[in-house]
Amino acid sequence: MTVKQYYQDAYMKTFQTSIQEQQQDKSGWYVVLEETAFYPTGGGQPYDTGTLKGKRIIDVEEVNGEIRHYIEEPIADISGVIEGQIDWERRFDHMQQHAGQHILSAAFAEALQYETISFHLGKEFLTIDLNVSDISHSDAQKAEELANRIIQESRTIETKWVTEAELTQYPLRKQPSVTDEIRLVIIPDFDYNGCGGTHPRSTSEVGAIKILDWEKHKGHIRLQFICGNRVLYQLHRKHGLLKELTSVLQAPEENMVSTSEQLIAKQKEQEKALEGLKEVLLTYEAEGLLGVQKDDYTLIQKSYTDRPIQELQKIAQHIISKREEAIVLLVVQNDQKLQLVAAKGSLPNVNLREVAQKVFPLINGKGGGKESFVQGGGEAIMRKEELLEALIKQI
Repeated sequence: MTVKQYYQDAYMKTFQTSIQEQQQDKSGWYVVLEETAFYPTGGGQPYDTGTLKGKRIIDVEEVNGEIRHYIEEPIADISGVIEGQIDWERRFDHMQQHAGQHILSAAFAEALQYETISFHLGKEFLTIDLNVSDISHSDAQKAEELANRIIQESRTIETKWVTEAELTQYPLRKQPSVTDEIRLVIIPDFDYNGCGGTHPRSTSEVGAIKILDWEKHKGHIRLQFICGNRVLYQLHRKHGLLKELTSVLQAPEENMVSTSEQLIAKQKEQEKALEGLKEVLLTYEAEGLLGVQKDDYTLIQKSYTDRPIQELQKIAQHIISKREEAIVLLVVQNDQKLQLVAAKGSLPNVNLREVAQKVFPLINGKGGGKESFVQGGGEAIMRKEELLEALIKQI
């Protein structure tokens, strides 16, 4: 079996071959086979997995003109004939997805004249980049419907090896990137495309195509979709999720959107009400803090644990709005972080920004603000009470 024959027999599950060499590179141990049925990464399609002489294949790559089969561990005896086994479930999935991509790209080209400029087959989804800056839902639906109609018609998927000179005989969707041993994948009267990937014999084996989403990407549209058994998997998963949500929301499936919107609106109202109550509580808390009378100002200080710095800001702002002679120093420790807020009324002759800048190095911290109000933080490499005392000393 030659490499070319491998491309023509995507349905092969087991094969016999011999090992030409076994080596190790930065990616691990690999073997090079006399003939192979493992597809190497390329053309937007991932590699095949499986086993060689019982050893698991973890990657297949073409490097410097040779196909390297990376194995989980070296093969003890590489002499004689060995058996390779393809992970058929993975192989057939890739066959469905890759053929589905050909069909969908051709559908966009035929129905809308949208050109596909790149393709990627991922573990869960596929993407194609369309050479357009925007796409409507009706356009996507039109291409999807055409693609699924081609699948339902069970059209033959043919492969043919041609020379560069023979390419003019076919209405290619795009020019191949190679000039020697050109392999065409053909869906007669619909799609003619140069491709080295694995494909089924009929469009019916693709099963179905479903477009999931799209987004703008580098001036183009990147479209996400699935084919074949992945459609069933997604339907099963999302149906299960819908069943759970109908139970949680206590609403039938057709009312889930309106029920969810009502819940979100109600939550926003509750959050707004709670925020108002919290403001009242912070006001009472601020007014309850007692200060120590100094020469020409009143010092109000306190340290906290596990409180948002925004709450400290509001407490400090409320105090200085009521007491012109006050200086407020508040410190909080949140996990491994120390944070501070310092504020003053209009009377004290103190530059709090200069005070804070002298203290921040003690906690490898930084902050900002102005002469009358500053905030910042750093590492909890000292106790919060010690940081508070350092601030007082600087004043």
